[in-house]
Amino acid sequence: MNLTRRRFAQLGIGTGLALSAGRVWAQGVSTHTAKSLPRPKASGRPFNAHFVDIAEAAGLHAPVIYGEAYRKKYILESTGCGCAFIDYDNDGWMDIFVLSGTRLEGAPPGTTNRLYKNNRDGTFTDVTEKAGLHFEGWACGVCIGDFNNDGFDDIFCTCYGQNILYRNNGDGTFTDVTKAAGLWTDQQRWGAGCTFVDYDRDGHLDLFVSNYVRFSIDKAPVPGQNSSCSWKGIPVECGPRGLATGKHSLYRNNGDGTFTDVSEHAGINRATLSYGMTVVAADFDEDGWPDIYVACDSTPSLLFMNNHDGTFREEGVLRGAALSEDGMEQAGMGLGIGDYDLDGHLDIFKTHFADDANILFHNDGKANFEDATTSSRIAVETRYVCWGAGIVDLDNDGDPDLFMVTGHVYPEIEQKIPQYPNKTPRAVFRNLGHGIFEELI
Repeated sequence: MNLTRRRFAQLGIGTGLALSAGRVWAQGVSTHTAKSLPRPKASGRPFNAHFVDIAEAAGLHAPVIYGEAYRKKYILESTGCGCAFIDYDNDGWMDIFVLSGTRLEGAPPGTTNRLYKNNRDGTFTDVTEKAGLHFEGWACGVCIGDFNNDGFDDIFCTCYGQNILYRNNGDGTFTDVTKAAGLWTDQQRWGAGCTFVDYDRDGHLDLFVSNYVRFSIDKAPVPGQNSSCSWKGIPVECGPRGLATGKHSLYRNNGDGTFTDVSEHAGINRATLSYGMTVVAADFDEDGWPDIYVACDSTPSLLFMNNHDGTFREEGVLRGAALSEDGMEQAGMGLGIGDYDLDGHLDIFKTHFADDANILFHNDGKANFEDATTSSRIAVETRYVCWGAGIVDLDNDGDPDLFMVTGHVYPEIEQKIPQYPNKTPRAVFRNLGHGIFEELI
């Protein structure tokens, strides 16, 4: 009998699967692998897009610091950070906000998150200090939204330690209002993904935050210390398996500049424990209410369906969006959301670890997902550790393409196993139509 993941859940097999998966959590990163598909002959069709790195010429020349470049002692140093486009001064030109981390021994001089103002001539000016956005620490994710409905976009940053809410003052400056807004916590957390979403449709943007692992440098194991601290027999940073999972949070906007943690009431706390990474909010079942999807590392990904009454039900496994086609957890990293086959429904593109295929979930319009990874031919690529992703029409031919950035988390590995280099290229899968993609090499 051929059992789909959805049928697994309906038969109650999914519960046993989750329990058996829990017994191998001490193995570090997800061990799921997928043999790459043979590459078909190139289509020969022209790709009418060409990209040139102009960051230096545009003034985006400050390095992003995130731990040591060629060795990582802790998982804290390996995840990297995000960035966002934001028209912070409402001049009609998109500016750029770039996050940064630090180093265990302290940040090099000049290390900070950076806000770059668009000069309207192809260049940018660093206005970080003037804007009041100087920061030293482990920033991770960022989301943009006007949480107080004053007409100016605000910034929320997830971090290891304390997340930060910056209120846009409307004069080119920002103020840290984390405590005043009720988003400060005495408990140290590792915020990873975030999204502003009006989940209750009251006209005020609420906030969902995924948390990765519960981590303390003082108590963290070191490379090679136990079974969660090696990869292919080589000592590496430990985790995420073997470390305690994070706890995700939903904050309701009270409409007065403050938020209330409603994670328990909304049903978020009842979800399967997971290592949360990227988060997106979208109306996957097209009922007019936003749902929330969380890509999770080495644990089942989560799909929170909106009940229209301020609560959610988590149905990732039931709806086919939590696991691989063979029913296993994967190292969920980045997410791209879009209608890749132009059938009017939002699909999901999720990136994973090396030796595993990134996954493409096809949505039937009712938030039931089928794995299209093999049929779409994106399973030809399994070489890279993959991160940020997008579904976007890069060549303006009307068919959305797939894009992702890559890079290893274990820089020490390439010295002993050269086929796993530390620095790896960005990847593009051009859309050939009819649900088929072709990787551009």
